[in-house]
Amino acid sequence: MGTLSGANDHDKLADLAGRTYKEQAVWFLNAFWDELGTKEAENLWNNVQGISALDSVKGKEGNSVNEMEAHRFLEKLHETMTVQNMRDKLRSTGALAPNERPKLVPLVHYLIIHYNRDFHILVNATQGSKEEIQAAQNMLDEVNSAFRESEARSQEAAEALRASKAAEAEATRRDTEAKRTAAQAKATEQAAKAAEAEAVQREEAARTSAAEAAQREAELKAAQDELEAALAETKAQEDARNNRTAELTKASETGGQVSRNKAKNELAQHLGQDPLPLRKAKITQEAAVKKADRATQVAAQARAVADEQAGEAGRAREQAENAAQEAERQRVAADQAAEQASRARQAAEAAARESERAAQAAEEAVEEARRKVEEAEAFLEEAKKRLPHGSTWWLERELAEAKKYLPKSRGGVERK
Repeated sequence: MGTLSGANDHDKLADLAGRTYKEQAVWFLNAFWDELGTKEAENLWNNVQGISALDSVKGKEGNSVNEMEAHRFLEKLHETMTVQNMRDKLRSTGALAPNERPKLVPLVHYLIIHYNRDFHILVNATQGSKEEIQAAQNMLDEVNSAFRESEARSQEAAEALRASKAAEAEATRRDTEAKRTAAQAKATEQAAKAAEAEAVQREEAARTSAAEAAQREAELKAAQDELEAALAETKAQEDARNNRTAELTKASETGGQVSRNKAKNELAQHLGQDPLPLRKAKITQEAAVKKADRATQVAAQARAVADEQAGEAGRAREQAENAAQEAERQRVAADQAAEQASRARQAAEAAARESERAAQAAEEAVEEARRKVEEAEAFLEEAKKRLPHGSTWWLERELAEAKKYLPKSRGGVERK
């Protein structure tokens, strides 16, 4: 911090007001540590955090706020004075010139009036070695940077590990499910192929039965045809005999005496022939034809049934073939899905291992941050012997704030 620039105390106050909120507060603490430090240091810390949060332009890197933001700052501190009251008091002390009309309100103006301190003492207060303070600040900045990096890496690693573990579990579940589905598909395919083979056998058996029935029907039909031909021949012989009888009977009744006598003689000889064998053969043949006809009809019906069964067996075989083909397609798809799921599970496992390595690296980053904290604490402990109280208190307070990002097992403190 060193000294302030300016030809007079008014100008020096303007220089101080142009520095960051933190620098204004630390300068103030250094100047009035004996009177205010141990009691008010934490309040000044809170004032810096509060006004930085209200600074809509520069935040913690700012040095002053507009009047609206200043009014909100005073309200949060439950102050009864207004910005105008504060400026009037500053003019009465000479901190502001009578004709000076600033549009912005720096933190130091509030501190001077709130604690009723002489701004002349403030701007000329000893602040210690600028180089040593800067060295301490640089070390603290390294700590904060290490903490930000370690926390970011820890959060990122933790989220990545959580996501990768969840992905691994899901991939394992899908892998197991895919393998189960593949096994079911394989079993279904095997059953379908067995059903197809059985359907082929049934079709072959049905077609064999149909062929045998057709052959039996043909044999019976051939036998029936022979019997019908024999019956027809017998009927033809009977018809010929009857016709001869009628012809001779007519001739014996008409014509001359000689011709009639001749016809009567032939008729007697003709009628003298025994017709019983012919009549018996006819009856036997007629019965055989009827029996053969019934057998042929039964065979035809059996053949029709066998043909229908063969047709049904063929359709069943086609359905079984289609089912087997579909089962095979589903089994192939299930095998492919299982292979993909297996690869996905392996990739998820690899990602989980990588996340675990990242988590370990984040742990190492935390350990590095902890080491830097120890170095900073040791440096500050030594610097207390030479630096102003306000500066060392502020550095320790920032270090304590930074330690909130350190796990308790590594020397961290609880966040509030």
